[in-house]
Amino acid sequence: MGLATKEKLFSKDFFTTYAWLAGGCFIFALGNVLFAEPYGFAPGGTYGLSIVFHHLLGWRTEVSALCMDIPLLIIGFIFLGGKFGVKTVVCTFMIPVFMGLVHRFYGFNALLEPEITERALLQEQLLSALFGGIVYGIGLGMIFKSRATSGGSDIISMILHKYTHISLGTLVIIVDCTITLTTVLAFGDWRLPMYSWILIFVEGKVIDLVVEGANAHKTLMIISDETEKIKEFILHDINRGATIINAEGGYNGNSRQIIYTILTRREATILRYRIKDIDSKAFINIIDSKEIIGNGFKAIEE
Repeated sequence: MGLATKEKLFSKDFFTTYAWLAGGCFIFALGNVLFAEPYGFAPGGTYGLSIVFHHLLGWRTEVSALCMDIPLLIIGFIFLGGKFGVKTVVCTFMIPVFMGLVHRFYGFNALLEPEITERALLQEQLLSALFGGIVYGIGLGMIFKSRATSGGSDIISMILHKYTHISLGTLVIIVDCTITLTTVLAFGDWRLPMYSWILIFVEGKVIDLVVEGANAHKTLMIISDETEKIKEFILHDINRGATIINAEGGYNGNSRQIIYTILTRREATILRYRIKDIDSKAFINIIDSKEIIGNGFKAIEE
């Protein structure tokens, strides 16, 4: 299996994908340098371990992380394929480059307390963990959206996502929370993994927001004696589609019709109030839908 990109070379999709990738790598690097590294947070992955090595042994975070990422890249090729791997290879080398540039032009001090150089004297751990989680989440979300990972333990999360279909944000939380415990062994301070877990939790939620989008949709299944009126309201007033499913009642065997439709949160609220006026005894099942792909919603190729 060769190292080929899924996008046609120099196409619009190619440039869009790699723009997301480069932007995500740069933002991820900012999260490392400005928020995690100065405080000794270990927000999972090879970069979390590398931050521990940085404070204990004086090793550059980006260099030691790169050395650990190479074996995991091989695992990624095996389970995720060469098309996925080429972007992860680019990302694996791009993040250390960006971190080196940020270190060169900004330095190693915390963004919130730039005048303090000793880790033990820093006081803004909680605020740094919160904002660090947001920055990390945006960066990783952009990387995942480009169908890549930042390398390291993200490869493990993506493999688990492929076979379990658990959300990426949740898997990142599970994998990375385990790695943060190394800070207790390294520094003997239980507060560090706690701050790191806060960062990881925020990061995971932001990842899901970036990857899946903020526009939550609702899937509605409606059973009513006024099927036609409700269907007409959906089609002509809300201007959405609806599917009529013929069904049979399990208790009495009577024939019923189910209206199946997908709406935005606002549209679902409007329909609920309208159904109350049309048929107050209607049965409505409302399901959260994280992602809707197809006509009228998100394009398949996005």
